[in-house]
Amino acid sequence: MLRAACDSRSLRQTGKEKTKTLDARILLASGFVALAAIAGVLVVAAAPEKPAPASLAEARLAAPTPKPAQKRAQKPALPPVPAKDEPFVIKRILPIKGAIRYGEWHWDDAGVPPGPIMVTVDLKARVISVFRGGYEIGAAAVLLGTDDKPTPLGIFPITQKDRNHVSNIYTGAPMPYMQRLTNDGITLHGSDVALGYASHGCVGMPDAFAAKLFDTTKLGDKVYITRGKQVGLGDNLVGT
Repeated sequence: MLRAACDSRSLRQTGKEKTKTLDARILLASGFVALAAIAGVLVVAAAPEKPAPASLAEARLAAPTPKPAQKRAQKPALPPVPAKDEPFVIKRILPIKGAIRYGEWHWDDAGVPPGPIMVTVDLKARVISVFRGGYEIGAAAVLLGTDDKPTPLGIFPITQKDRNHVSNIYTGAPMPYMQRLTNDGITLHGSDVALGYASHGCVGMPDAFAAKLFDTTKLGDKVYITRGKQVGLGDNLVGT
């Protein structure tokens, strides 16, 4: 009986000890769990936070912003090449109303730039014209040769000039402002230009006009003598 009572007490004590041991283990396990939780919180708190991107461009750092395309420097436009000035293309004709009568002449070189001189004589119109660089500066009615002594057609350079020339062929006839065209006596010179008068093939013109022409030309300037050849603005005098 005593023995049984002792065993019963021992069993109760053993059960209590087991209960204490189990409570201790549970408590210890709860402590580890709590420590692990605390450690996790500390680790999370210690980890640096990545700042939120300030913009969409910053969020896409992997794709660099393309550089703006550089504009090619444009070459300056070249100035237009000026058209070549043709000195023998007609640029102006004197504004003369109607046909030029015998003894009539016109001269206007105001504002006309320097340029080569060319003289034209139209046997049909019986008119002489003077051009400087393509600008007509003078025109006059002229005397011409007869059928027996015609004024020749062609292109004639001026080979001699004599302001007070006297003919050595026609009995000492005065030929003021003479400009020689041929070696057989054809010249430009001053004359009394009137209806019914004629020359021996020379081109006669009013003395005042002949004086201006004499002062304008030089040796080598050409005289174009044609018959009925009409020219106008833009035409080339060389083609007369």
